[in-house]
Amino acid sequence: MEFGNTIFAVRFSSDKRLFKKISDIDIINGVRDQDDKILNWLYDNYFQSVKNHVLSNSGSNEDVSDVFQDSIIVLYNQITGNNMDLTTDLKGYFFGIARNVWSALLRKKQKTIELEIDLPDEEETEGQADPVLERIVSRVFQELKPDQQMVLNLFSEGLSYEEIAFKMNLKNEVYARRKKYLSKEVLLDLIKADPEYQEYFRFR
Repeated sequence: MEFGNTIFAVRFSSDKRLFKKISDIDIINGVRDQDDKILNWLYDNYFQSVKNHVLSNSGSNEDVSDVFQDSIIVLYNQITGNNMDLTTDLKGYFFGIARNVWSALLRKKQKTIELEIDLPDEEETEGQADPVLERIVSRVFQELKPDQQMVLNLFSEGLSYEEIAFKMNLKNEVYARRKKYLSKEVLLDLIKADPEYQEYFRFR
């Protein structure tokens, strides 16, 4: 996970100590201190509730990962910004954050045109691709940083996150997934800021 310039890895661990009861204060302090053990504990104890909510509300498994990671970022920012209003237990508070994150993502999906960044095979799209969108995507893609272009290209080629992590010398597939997600968000923002896209969208 990435918080500003700081990178966190949520590691999948079978260490039974991760399932022991940890106080909310200890969790809050651990998130503030960027403690990997606490982040792992959060994953093992909070992830399933977020997954159940997202999947039962029109979400996919990839959405679940994005929502969980974004929720941890929101929690981190609230803790470090001293604007956390904890009126319930921390698990309930975190679930509320995740629910709001997913609601915002759903609204965003409903209000924007679906842009297929991870392009399928040419044979499947022959005669169907929108030349205007293709031109816009191709142009703004060049504005991305080299590593952002690389992760999106590798993903569009069908490589797994584990393979992407290996090719890009990233720590693990969690880093690769997060990098692809952030790179895609940058690309979408560039597309929506493009004058030609705005004109195109106005007449849709």
